[in-house]
Amino acid sequence: MATWTKELVLEALKEVNDPDLGKDLVTLGMIDKVEVSEAGVEFTIVLTTPACPLKGVMERDARQALQRHFPDLGDGQIRVCFDAQTRSDNRISEQLSLPIKNILAVSSGKGGVGKSSVTVNLALALAQSGAKVGILDADIYGPNVNIMLGNSSMPTVAVERKDEQGDENPILAPAFLHGIHAMSIGYLVESGQALAWRGPMLHGILRQLLLDTEWPDLDYLLIDMPPGTGDIQLSIPTLCPVTAAIVVSSPQKVALSDTRRGITAFGQLKVPILGLIENMAGEVFGRGGGEAAAKEMGLPFLGRIELDAAIRDGGDRGCPIVLFEAESSSAKAFVEIAGKIAARLAVRHVNRQDGEI
Repeated sequence: MATWTKELVLEALKEVNDPDLGKDLVTLGMIDKVEVSEAGVEFTIVLTTPACPLKGVMERDARQALQRHFPDLGDGQIRVCFDAQTRSDNRISEQLSLPIKNILAVSSGKGGVGKSSVTVNLALALAQSGAKVGILDADIYGPNVNIMLGNSSMPTVAVERKDEQGDENPILAPAFLHGIHAMSIGYLVESGQALAWRGPMLHGILRQLLLDTEWPDLDYLLIDMPPGTGDIQLSIPTLCPVTAAIVVSSPQKVALSDTRRGITAFGQLKVPILGLIENMAGEVFGRGGGEAAAKEMGLPFLGRIELDAAIRDGGDRGCPIVLFEAESSSAKAFVEIAGKIAARLAVRHVNRQDGEI
């Protein structure tokens, strides 16, 4: 007769911690659908994000905990399933009625550091994990997301919605490419058209791109910010609650100096920073400057992307490296960083619920 019961299984699983959250899976509400029988034990671990990089560790620890408590339970009698419920920034649905759980600003202090390439490849890496992901290209003067995703066609009108004056406004369906949803001014203007809008107009355009798009349910909306600390950087946090920011810099000193100013600006806007990514590392721009700057500023270092011509070539052709050269070291670096971002964001949400931040 089996010695395991549902109650005893849950007691055993209280010894298994989420490595990122530092608390046990049962207390965190991450164990579901526990079924026991003479044949064995089956249960589901509900991850805080589909992109969790440590689910293998949790499965191993869960198996070991059960076999410690039930020595007659063979490894083949334990079935571990996975589900995921991405934690939400509730401010987004409350303030904007958008079906988006998290809004992440991807920013850089200066241009030319590969921020858009990083944004696109991180979005694709998150989507590959099973997350529902979108990109808003907020670089109004220099939109690139539409090119890097391989499509420059006009989005279709999803619905017509009346504004406060009773006028009909078209609501656009975002482009859907490589498993992610995207909106960019690049879809709405002719290629090569000069864009010369002042601050107030920029704010209105951004508002339309964000709010007049029929976004589907998304776990993460990544906003590809323009470089610097100008009007758009100031506008975004007033348009929507930004859950957190990710900062991209190349390793050389001039880029890092501008990066520090951008980080200071986020602090003034009360936008938390998840960490810093060092991009384009190698012989040309050096290596390690971004990691050193993150340490100096007390920020998490999320990872390093080496200078790789394949990233640039893939972006030019609309063939992002995460998808089209998935076994390359650069693609694997993007996947690893995406996992860290998802994990750190989940930790922030859990700590906020517990009143720790």
